[in-house]
Amino acid sequence: MGRVRGIAVVWGMVVAIVGLVACTSPGASVSPGATSTAPIAVLGTENFYADLLTQIGGSSVRASSLLKDPNVDPHSYEASPQAATLVADARLVILNGIGYDDFMRKLLDASPKADRVVIEVQQVLGVADDVNPHVWYDPKAMPKVAEAASAALSKLDPANASAYAKQKDAYVLALQPLNEKIAQIKTKYSGAPIAFTEDVAGYLTNAMGLEVKTPGSFMKAIEQGTDPAPADVAAERDLITGKKVKVLMYNSQVTSPITQQIHDLAEKNGVPIVGVAETIPPEFHTFQEWQLAQMDQLEKALAGGR
Repeated sequence: MGRVRGIAVVWGMVVAIVGLVACTSPGASVSPGATSTAPIAVLGTENFYADLLTQIGGSSVRASSLLKDPNVDPHSYEASPQAATLVADARLVILNGIGYDDFMRKLLDASPKADRVVIEVQQVLGVADDVNPHVWYDPKAMPKVAEAASAALSKLDPANASAYAKQKDAYVLALQPLNEKIAQIKTKYSGAPIAFTEDVAGYLTNAMGLEVKTPGSFMKAIEQGTDPAPADVAAERDLITGKKVKVLMYNSQVTSPITQQIHDLAEKNGVPIVGVAETIPPEFHTFQEWQLAQMDQLEKALAGGR
């Protein structure tokens, strides 16, 4: 279900920069003249993976991310010389896969590093190419990514392996309130009808037992950046005007004229709207804080609040 959108990368400039960076980049992983305690340069392609690396690596890592702007469609990301620098420096990289961040493969190939560890979440989870790529909304996903990240950091920095293991355990423990909230919402609202503009939080709502009424073909068209069929738009509008759903879950980061129309229609008809994003918005400090805030908003909406 990876979205088919133009991912433009200015390869002539980027590859030239990568070649220079690979040889001369300051502040990269431990280099001649650097101390053994220099932080390890790590990269989470999406900012929630960078956050995971920060929580597990602590002061032993210097984490960066590429997809972090709440005003930018992640699927239309354009790589830059700055991105090439970050990739060239990184000794550990986490990418999502499933067609979500394919541009990373070219960036990695342009700056090979023998001792770099690359974690592709798709492989960690063992999922196919045609699944919903927003796997970080799956409650089972991030603990598995945390295990892989802890193991990778321990491989790169064996002296701090015990610290990485403890910090990984703390990260997973901090996910527990999310699991408790999921169970609480499922107990109260299992089977409740909801609508999506796009299937971003589908793994999460499935875990809660909520029933998505939006036509699958509508969501697929929005995911692929094309206009849904008129019949699908009419069906989506009917869910709102007929108040056949308790909540509209709206992708607040990736919008289009059609999704904005659906948003405005829900607002006009008094259907509660819950915004969901594809990356951590700047007002939140951690993945856990962000996800819990979205779930709190969803619970309030299901209860009839705005």
